[in-house]
Amino acid sequence: MISPRTGTILKSIVEEHIVRGTPVSSQCLTADYALGVSPATVRNEMARLEQEGFILRPYPSAGSIPSDKGYRYYVETLTDIELPLAERRLISHLFHQVERDMEEWLRLAATVTARLAQNVALVTLPKPINCRFQHLEVILLQESLALMVLVLRGAKLKQQLITFDQVTTQSELSAVANKLNVDYADLTRPQILARTTQLPALEQGITDCLAKMMQAVDEQEYEEPYLDGLHFIINQPEFAHSQRLLSLMELIEQRNLLKTILPSRLAGQGVQIIIGKENKAEAVHNLSVVIHQYGLPMEAVGTIGVVGPTRMHYGRAISTINYLALVLSELIAELYGRDSLTRPESN
Repeated sequence: MISPRTGTILKSIVEEHIVRGTPVSSQCLTADYALGVSPATVRNEMARLEQEGFILRPYPSAGSIPSDKGYRYYVETLTDIELPLAERRLISHLFHQVERDMEEWLRLAATVTARLAQNVALVTLPKPINCRFQHLEVILLQESLALMVLVLRGAKLKQQLITFDQVTTQSELSAVANKLNVDYADLTRPQILARTTQLPALEQGITDCLAKMMQAVDEQEYEEPYLDGLHFIINQPEFAHSQRLLSLMELIEQRNLLKTILPSRLAGQGVQIIIGKENKAEAVHNLSVVIHQYGLPMEAVGTIGVVGPTRMHYGRAISTINYLALVLSELIAELYGRDSLTRPESN
């Protein structure tokens, strides 16, 4: 715990560093902020903050910059922040202009988030906790070889070849597919397996194959996200050091950014902020991540996030993510035919 006065000085240091990107001196704070205390008091408070690990000096004669601990204190003080009404109206208008198409929604969400937060934005497809069967087609290719086309809830399509021990016909495969489309409608893999007892051989083989296809989808933690805003982060002074930029580019090119910055499971609802070395991977110790889940809990959940240097405008990132998550959740609810959530304010 730190005193209110010390907390005010720390918040001033963080906000000044976010804006300027350079170390903050006591003279700067005294001149630019109405702190109501003497310059000597400011220096003493800054010395205490440095001793307790909230700020640090890049080199002895320099001013101070926030540490990860300092940023953590700062973000915990941010409350009741939201996008201005004009921006909420604009976002609502933009989403009403695009087609009723999941990919278009996510591309637009990534673009809008990146521009508002001035950092990299990522959006993942909403993923069910357990995928649900919607429709199956089995197409004969050869006498004992067929192509299975499995459609899952949310318009996700999977294909796989399947071989049979005996010669079969298209009419037999179509009959089995039609039966399973009725029997397995809207079921999860565990529900399907609970119903598969003493099936005919052909029906059992097809069921086993579609169950494995559904298992692969259930076990897949993340898909490649929609990304935008890399040019914003490249132009920031933290990435004047080529090694930092190279590490980030390698993560993106190797498609490892998402699984590197996101925990395997997000804890609870609402926005979550991971600052600097709170990230487990060393490659992103100079980055912060602001993330939020969206969608329908227990049905289809995706993630929207902002990635940037620890010196990011956290208030802007949090308010942007909060609002876009609500917009996307509304769209997913409509797509799934569910009752509307709390509708985003846009008027």
